[in-house]
Amino acid sequence: MGDTYPKFKAAVAQVSPVFLDREATVEKACKVMMEASKNGAKLIAFPEVYIAGYPYWVWLDDPFSNSSFFKKLFEEAVVIPSAATEELCAGAREADIYVVIGVNEKLSTQMGTMWNTNLIIDNRGKILGKHRKIVPTFAEKLVHAPGDGSGLRVWDTDLGRLGTLICGNNTHCLYKYALIAQGEQIHVANYPGVNHPQQSDMTLWNRIRTGANSMEGKLFTLCSTSTINAEMMDILAGNDDKKRKWLEGARAYSSITDPIGQTVAETQDKEEIIYADIDISEIITAKQFHDIVGTYTRADVVSLNLCKDEDRPVRYLGGEDSLSQANNLELLDQVKEIQQSCFSLIEELKDLTEKARSGGQGRVRSRGGQGRR
Repeated sequence: MGDTYPKFKAAVAQVSPVFLDREATVEKACKVMMEASKNGAKLIAFPEVYIAGYPYWVWLDDPFSNSSFFKKLFEEAVVIPSAATEELCAGAREADIYVVIGVNEKLSTQMGTMWNTNLIIDNRGKILGKHRKIVPTFAEKLVHAPGDGSGLRVWDTDLGRLGTLICGNNTHCLYKYALIAQGEQIHVANYPGVNHPQQSDMTLWNRIRTGANSMEGKLFTLCSTSTINAEMMDILAGNDDKKRKWLEGARAYSSITDPIGQTVAETQDKEEIIYADIDISEIITAKQFHDIVGTYTRADVVSLNLCKDEDRPVRYLGGEDSLSQANNLELLDQVKEIQQSCFSLIEELKDLTEKARSGGQGRVRSRGGQGRR
């Protein structure tokens, strides 16, 4: 009997946050998890920076006019771990569902810096890890700091090997390849509902990116996009017709695609949870055509370097870290002494055995390595 592979139902949530309200959005997210679970889902994907909303103001006005929005977003941002993540974890545990959810992340030690982060939680309510958006897109650089390679990885779960990229980073072939090369089987791509006025069609872009990623990597892709509701328009635009028109033109498109690039579920512009059955074994026959990290690659011709160091505001070269390093060196010296002692004992045991076999005439070495009669 051969190996078997996971089969499960996946869900994608195309929903609006309770804008700039962390606690209320966390509560809504937990309700959405439970609804998806009751419909049989074991994995759910949420939109980009779902908690507590995408900074749409970067597209609507100059940065100095939006300082109050920036301050409010930081106040409602999420420290990992914190009471907010504990509630999300409890929701995932109660619903028995894996969760990938976007958050505006901050550190308790820094004021003003935020990251666009996806949080990965398992069905037992444990945080598996996080992925920070490698490069914020265009005007997003006014709000979010760049991420690093520490979250450019896949997580081994009961459902398969799970990875994620945020928004425009799904357009970058090397970021995608880095995950595929680590054995990614389920990919979560999440976005805001957005409007680019230069005759670009975000629905078309997401269809192309999602289908291409599934087809190239021979994997399942869950694409989740946020909607913009009337309450958000009132907060962001007020009576400004120009801003309101931009927000009304924003498109939301979510989907699930299979390993040959076919769309098996999709929705557009409305709040909805979509579902699809996932069978990881479908990846096997899909990779008969092209396995771009296996039989269809030439690492001797083209390869990728991936730095997985975490970006830190300070790296300690003295003090406690130096002391820790000194302690480690001392421990290593102790290990070497024990090893040497063991080697000496082994040699002495060999000589004693030899002596016993030869009627007591053998030469025995002491533990210090000096001969004795």
